Amino acid sequence: MPKKRIPPSERLSKNILELVQNLSNNGNNQELLSKLMQLSMRKTIQEILEQEVTEHIGKGYYEHGQSRNGDRNGYKPAHIRTAEDKLLIEKPQVDDANEPFRSNVWKHVKGNTERLEKIVVEMYARGCSTRDIEALLKDEYGNILLSKSAISQLNSRLWQEYESFCKTDLSGYDVVYIFCDAVYESLRLHKSPKEGILVVWGILSSGAKVLLAMELGNKESYDDWLQVYRNLRKRGLNDPVLGTSDGAPGLIKAFEEAFSKTLRQRCLVHKKRNILNKVPQEAVSEVKIYLNSVYFAPDKQSAYAQAKAFRDRFGRLYPSAVSSFDDDLDACLAHMECPAKHRRHISSTNLAERAFLEEKRRSNTIPRFFEEKSGLKLAFASLIRASYTWRKIKFTFDEQIKILELRHKLGHKAKKEQSIRNPKRIAYAKTFSQQN
Repeated sequence: MPKKRIPPSERLSKNILELVQNLSNNGNNQELLSKLMQLSMRKTIQEILEQEVTEHIGKGYYEHGQSRNGDRNGYKPAHIRTAEDKLLIEKPQVDDANEPFRSNVWKHVKGNTERLEKIVVEMYARGCSTRDIEALLKDEYGNILLSKSAISQLNSRLWQEYESFCKTDLSGYDVVYIFCDAVYESLRLHKSPKEGILVVWGILSSGAKVLLAMELGNKESYDDWLQVYRNLRKRGLNDPVLGTSDGAPGLIKAFEEAFSKTLRQRCLVHKKRNILNKVPQEAVSEVKIYLNSVYFAPDKQSAYAQAKAFRDRFGRLYPSAVSSFDDDLDACLAHMECPAKHRRHISSTNLAERAFLEEKRRSNTIPRFFEEKSGLKLAFASLIRASYTWRKIKFTFDEQIKILELRHKLGHKAKKEQSIRNPKRIAYAKTFSQQN
């Protein structure tokens, strides 16, 4: 049976995904990011040219049937010169047509590489509109070189990528830590309250940081978060060792129900902010020192001793601050169960906050989205792009053993597929599996 041919744009999509994996594993990503930009440009040009042929012959790539305008007949290599380099493009060829096919798009794209680069940045980092693409594909007389339906189909690719992301199988991910937070956007044309986009990130046992979920949750309620967590479970997410979030009551309730065998860590950045808001400005520095002595103590025993000192020092002066401090204290210290070098990475939702800042920087250029899809596309494009640049955290042999011991203590089932290369860890993992 003949092997199914794959359009160049689909092959480039796979290359982009492979490059993204390398970006997650590499500390200095400057060169790889440049390659990612080039691949993205090539993919965009290929999609435009392939869409032009689809429109000309009247059928999709995998559709059969005769066409008086001819049939696809492979590709011819060509090049486009950009500011950085020459890009290899595979120009679609058409055969058996009544008249020879000549691409109107090709000549126009070659003369507009600078504008194309800007559009590509928007398509992959923000999500551009159909009107943006129309502006790029107008000839010198103002005629649009592709139909509105063809341009709309190009623009829908990002939404298809988001839908595919939402169905990604997570059973092969050995997730150790997760982070849960929300960003709010105006997702309707008419004036209405902002809606929450609920996001979950993870750190794998390989040290890689990945975006796991992104869903609409109007009120960031218990029901909204529980739906997100249930979908993660359906997609195969294992029990993480620890999950970090702010103190939203609905989130906490849903988390404890969905991940009963996972430690819950209260975000210390949010918590300290809440406490310090309840003390006068002149006392902030002293209170912060006491708080840090608790939250960053070497172990829990020391932390609880420092907590008593905090109460003794500020109980009468600032009772509201001390009450806030005592609320959910155990969750504030959960990170102390984990390897010491990981604690600064997992004791707050800073990973999420940094990504949200980038998302907000882009969305602030748009006063209000026309529809829910536009907002979700922008958020997805921004957050997934931010995830490409995250650096791995290290899991040493001793830290891997610590995580295995912690999983056993929490009652987790051993995963069959773990990236275990050290012989000592293999022996330990076998013992761990037998005990489970």
